[in-house]
Amino acid sequence: MADKDKEKGQEQVIDEAVGEKEIRKLEFRGGVFTATIPLVFFIIWAIVLSVTGLVTEQALVLGMVIGIGLGLFLCKSKWSDYAQSLISGMAQPVGVVAIIAWFWAGMFANMLSAGGLVDGLIWFGFQSGLEGGAFVGITFLLAGLFSTAVGTGYGTVATFGVLMYPAGVILGADPVILLAAILSGAVFGDNLAPVSDTTIVSATTQDADVPGVVRSRFKYSITAAIPALILFVIFGGGGEMGSQQVVSELQNEVSPEGLLMLAPFALVLYLALSGHHLLTSLSYGILAAGVFIFLSGHSLKDVLHIHKNDAGEAVIEGALIDGISGYFNMAILILFILAAAYLLDVAGTMDVIKNFFLKLINNMVRRAELSIFGIVAFLNVFITINTAAEIAAAPFVRKLGTEMNIHPYRRANFLDTVTSSLGYIFPWSGGVLLAWATVQGAADQYDFLPVVGPGEVFPFVFQGWLLLIVMFIAAWTGWGLRYSGKNGEEVKPEDYEK
Repeated sequence: MADKDKEKGQEQVIDEAVGEKEIRKLEFRGGVFTATIPLVFFIIWAIVLSVTGLVTEQALVLGMVIGIGLGLFLCKSKWSDYAQSLISGMAQPVGVVAIIAWFWAGMFANMLSAGGLVDGLIWFGFQSGLEGGAFVGITFLLAGLFSTAVGTGYGTVATFGVLMYPAGVILGADPVILLAAILSGAVFGDNLAPVSDTTIVSATTQDADVPGVVRSRFKYSITAAIPALILFVIFGGGGEMGSQQVVSELQNEVSPEGLLMLAPFALVLYLALSGHHLLTSLSYGILAAGVFIFLSGHSLKDVLHIHKNDAGEAVIEGALIDGISGYFNMAILILFILAAAYLLDVAGTMDVIKNFFLKLINNMVRRAELSIFGIVAFLNVFITINTAAEIAAAPFVRKLGTEMNIHPYRRANFLDTVTSSLGYIFPWSGGVLLAWATVQGAADQYDFLPVVGPGEVFPFVFQGWLLLIVMFIAAWTGWGLRYSGKNGEEVKPEDYEK
């Protein structure tokens, strides 16, 4: 008997060590809202870094760590319970699934880039012979296509800012509108791409499948994209034409061969939208991209290269490791944000907030969706990395939406569209700051380029602003509203029975 008790004690110690012990309640000095201190500190930290132009992913991680440390000193419960709650928050499947999916999506995106897809898309833009506003319009379309293919808005901004921005300025495009078109293309793909981190997070946090979310989201994205394209064509001209010599130099840097990499992209889209698991789809896409890279004559070192540098140190390079390492900092940040958000659950804060909004909405779906819209927008104003803001807002969206039996697709769409839009609009957002830095770098290479500041471009990110308007109208009028049926299916309002 004593041996059995001893074994149970040992099992309990092991369970607690690996995070199996469940903490149901934490108490904080000052009440349930004190549990928000870690996230509030992180938001303030992010604002300060953004305003001062010092925002980096590493700095954001540090801010979250400091915020969680402050919460420890404000916790009335055992510190061991606080620590265990953090571990339980980090261990939530939504975070683990999202991180693994990011790694696969990152590898796929970098494989496409290594195969020359960017050069192929740029070549296509040049061959169209478009100038001024027409060039701005094609830039928006190409940026949207690219960001949808690779699932990274930031990568789209960095790539098109270096190549399409100089070309567009030379061909008479308005620099401010041109940069806004690049940002708008990033918004489109970040919102719609099956391999986008925001798409993955919005789906997984709302218990929805990615293919279904993408299909249900398309109507909102295209409704905003069509008028955005028209506006870019109308207002995109007015710049001064550059010299033919510079245009020729840029044209010589790109070729059509990279367009072959659209085949792996199409394969991933087909498999994902056909219901295959995202990791399965991406794995086939990575393999197909590797085959095309080999057949096109590129060096396999572009895919993976392990060697020693001049100092004799081991170095690993190539598209595969670049795709994974690009998400390391974000993965750490997401885990800490999940942990901080979980504190709101065990402290009872989420229930208090949820009950407040439930009283406010008074069992009215329209008020619930407008509240969801407002919560997501509010958090995105302060958290400059869109995926991080989405993770912070996700629990609120899930709570309110579940109470009103709003379908997971609909909840995921509100979460993602608002997040993807604001992440490339505000001057202190990560996407806009990246665009500004990219243009500065391009101006160092081409002395004729004007540098567009963050404050100049944000009113003209038409895809972002129009997508926000579309979703506000959807919340106000109920356009696209679907409830969850008995078996989880989508049910139209006229067919829904409470």
